[in-house]
Amino acid sequence: MRVASLLIGLILIATALWDAFETVVLPRTVTRRLRLARTYFRFTWQSWSAVATRVRHDSRRERFLAVYGPVSLLGLLTVWALCLIAGFALLQWADGSHLAVEGGQARFGDDLYISGTTFFTLGLGDVHPVGGIARVLTVAEGGMGFAFLAIVIAYFPVLYQSFSRREVRLTLMDAWAGSPPAAAELLRRLASAGQLNALDAFLRDWEYWCSELLESHISYPVLAFFRSQHQRQSWVAALVAVLDASALVIVGIEGIPLWQAQVTFAIARHTAVDLTQVLHAPLDASADRLSPAELERVRQLLEESGLRPRRSSDADARLAELRRSYEPFVVALSRMLMMPAPSWRREGPVRDNWQTSPKIVGGPHHL
Repeated sequence: MRVASLLIGLILIATALWDAFETVVLPRTVTRRLRLARTYFRFTWQSWSAVATRVRHDSRRERFLAVYGPVSLLGLLTVWALCLIAGFALLQWADGSHLAVEGGQARFGDDLYISGTTFFTLGLGDVHPVGGIARVLTVAEGGMGFAFLAIVIAYFPVLYQSFSRREVRLTLMDAWAGSPPAAAELLRRLASAGQLNALDAFLRDWEYWCSELLESHISYPVLAFFRSQHQRQSWVAALVAVLDASALVIVGIEGIPLWQAQVTFAIARHTAVDLTQVLHAPLDASADRLSPAELERVRQLLEESGLRPRRSSDADARLAELRRSYEPFVVALSRMLMMPAPSWRREGPVRDNWQTSPKIVGGPHHL
C-alpha cells in the first residue's frame, strides 16, 4: 500500500509539473492527445456549452459563454495545485507520516494539511515534519509552490496581452465590414467610397493579425475560448471574413491586384487549419456556406457597387476549390466554440456595433 501511494504521488506530481510546463512555458504545439489540460478543457467545455445551448436569449447565452475562458483558466490552475498537494501528501504518507501533531499519531489528513500549508508557503507550524525524508519533501514542496505561484503571476499578464492585441483589430473590423463582418460588405463599402486602393493595406494588416493569432493561440490554446467584448464579433468570424474576401479577390475582380489577397489567404488558411488541429475540432467535410443562388446574390451586390467580378464556369470552379480548402476547418471551429461563422454578404439593414452606442441628443445641457 505504501509503495502504491509512492507511485501514485510521483505520477501526480510529474503529471502536474509537465502539463504546466507544456501549457505555460513551452512555446510550441503539443501533439500528444493524452494531456491533463486537454482532458480538462474538453470535459469542462462540453459541460459548459451543453448548459449554454439551453439559454434561449442570445445576449444572455453570449455572456454565459464569455465567463468560461477566465473561469476555466482559474480552474486549470486549481487542478494543477490540487495534484501537487495530493501528490506530496501521498509521498509523506508513503514515508510513514513522520509529522509532529497534537494528539499522537499523524494520519493522512495531517499529510494533506501540511502539504497544503507548505505548497502555499503559509508556514503555520502547528504540524511540522520530524523525519529526514519528511523534511526534504517539505522543503521541496515549499520551493515548488513558490515557483508555481510565480509562474502563475507571470502567466496572466502574457495571456491578457495576447487577448488584447487580438481584440484591437477585431474592433476595427466593425467599420470596414460590418457586425458581423461579411466579405461582400467589405468590398461593397470600399467600392462605394472609391477606396479600393485601401484594400491591399487592409489585407496586409490582417495578414499580420492572422500570423499573431496563430502564434498566440498555438502557445496558449485557452485564448480560443476567450470571447470578444462586443456582440456579433468574434475572432472566428473575422478569420472567416478575411478568407472569404481574399477568395473573392483571388477568383478575380477587375482592377484589384491578386498578390496581397493570395498571401493573406495563405496565412489565414494556415491559421484555420492549425487551430482546428490544436483544438481537436471535428471536421465537417460537407460544410457549404455558399449556394449557387447565394453566390449570384453576392456577385449582384458587388456589381451594384461598381465592381466587376469574374463570371465563368472556371471562376465558379476556382472559388469552390478555394472554399473546400478552408470551409471545413472554419465551420469546425465555429461549431465547437459556438462562435457563428458569418455569411458572405450582409443580410438586411443591420446596424454596425458602433452605431448602436448611445447618442447625446440636444447638446451638453441634457447631460
